[in-house]
Amino acid sequence: TFIRVLRDSNEVVGTVRDELDLTDDLSVRAVISDVRPDLILNCAAYNEVDSSESCPETALAVNAFGVQSLAAMAAEFSSTLVHFSTDFVFDGNTTKPYSEADTPNPQSVYATSKLLGEWFAAETPRHYVIRVESLFGGLTSSNKESRRSSLDLLADALLEKQTVRAFTDRVVSPSYVEDVADATTEILTRGLPNGLYHCVGSGNASWFDIVTELASRLEMDALIQRITLKDMDLPAKRPQFSALSNRKLASAGVVIPSWQDAIRRYADTRLKYIDKNC
Repeated sequence: TFIRVLRDSNEVVGTVRDELDLTDDLSVRAVISDVRPDLILNCAAYNEVDSSESCPETALAVNAFGVQSLAAMAAEFSSTLVHFSTDFVFDGNTTKPYSEADTPNPQSVYATSKLLGEWFAAETPRHYVIRVESLFGGLTSSNKESRRSSLDLLADALLEKQTVRAFTDRVVSPSYVEDVADATTEILTRGLPNGLYHCVGSGNASWFDIVTELASRLEMDALIQRITLKDMDLPAKRPQFSALSNRKLASAGVVIPSWQDAIRRYADTRLKYIDKNC
């Protein structure tokens, strides 16, 4: 998505793990030295939240020390580093959306590795740390292996008329990849001050409410089972209320649509893709 948005007015070099391995400092140095970019956009992450509990070295290597390598190279070549982080850096013990001024308190290995990545990214002079959450969209392929988003997988299940389960007590601010890409581009175009920004859909809701809205937009008469975090024996702790406030961006003129509007556009895209490939 970012490559598509940025390449219209920029020369963009996209990489995959085989070309740039964040866990290999020499690989990072070789690619950055060859490209000498003005901007480094880091969308890579190890986001297996539960697996991170048993494999902390992997989470730390990618989410923390890999970012440290990128930050060092960004500083060396005077590049701007854009690094994406997560709502999981907060503990969820609140009832109002978190702002950029709120103090993180990670509750899992994954969350800790992401917070360390934020700190490393902030060490380079020209940086943007952008927190997103509950990302969805960006791919229309029917290949489920290529889609990692929880909401994408829930959409697959709804379209297949399967029963789905959704948390009633986990509250988030869903982030549509298209909106995140547009907002990030605006941040760069407007030259906003370096620092930390929350880039999420406006508003918040429980996962149950989000899936209910999605089912309605997909025109599916779905059976959605209500569950709570306590119903699931998950290795890693999740923040219960981790909605993020995007007021800082809005006050700078970067307005992100509501999560409901994003769900509508996402559902329209999914339905059009189905019609096209029937």
